[in-house]
Amino acid sequence: MTTVTNMATGWSRQDIARKIAADIPDGAFVNLGIGMPESVVNHIPQGREVIFHTENGLLGMGPAPPAGEEDPELINAGKRHVTAITGASFFHHADSFAMIRGGHIDICVLGAMQVSQTGDLANWSMGEADAAPAVGGAMDLVAGAKQIFVATQHCTKSGKPKLVESITLPATGLAVVSRVYTNMAILDIRNGAFELVELAPDVDLQTLQDNTGATIIVPVHAETGKAASL
Repeated sequence: MTTVTNMATGWSRQDIARKIAADIPDGAFVNLGIGMPESVVNHIPQGREVIFHTENGLLGMGPAPPAGEEDPELINAGKRHVTAITGASFFHHADSFAMIRGGHIDICVLGAMQVSQTGDLANWSMGEADAAPAVGGAMDLVAGAKQIFVATQHCTKSGKPKLVESITLPATGLAVVSRVYTNMAILDIRNGAFELVELAPDVDLQTLQDNTGATIIVPVHAETGKAASL
């Protein structure tokens, strides 16, 4: 399909992080993937308690420290400097994965290369035969976390949709994603389709559909119990 992507359109990366942070409920235990998801920890609304987990062995991760106040021993899974909140705990890598595999993480926020309309996620390999394996803990997280949110640009740098009917890259997990946050929109995955939750500023429905590799369902009045596709 031909796309008309404007990569500057809509929300910034920090805007996306704020949108995700606003949707995380009080008291949730949350793991953040490498890349765009890491910023979510900096945008939790005041007065809301969210306990952040990082797979390298910290429960109670706080926001990034001010410049010049970094502790070289306090990093997240992406090797970025973080802080530790009061009451934080440190533990072995194996214990961290026991938390993940035991179903103790409420929400995991991950990046994506592709997401399908049925919630399949590809986020660890571009599929080249000579590429080194780099799946990390993503497969454990999509299997163990109760909900998977995806934070990503709506299209690749070359303008190809990341939201598609079926993934073509190696899968991280099948039918695991519940909500996608992009620079263009927030979309839920329901009944095998992308359902619009919110459009970003200056993005109209047709532009969103033109830059999506699957049909988008647009809910209408709740009392009708129906939805319309673009």
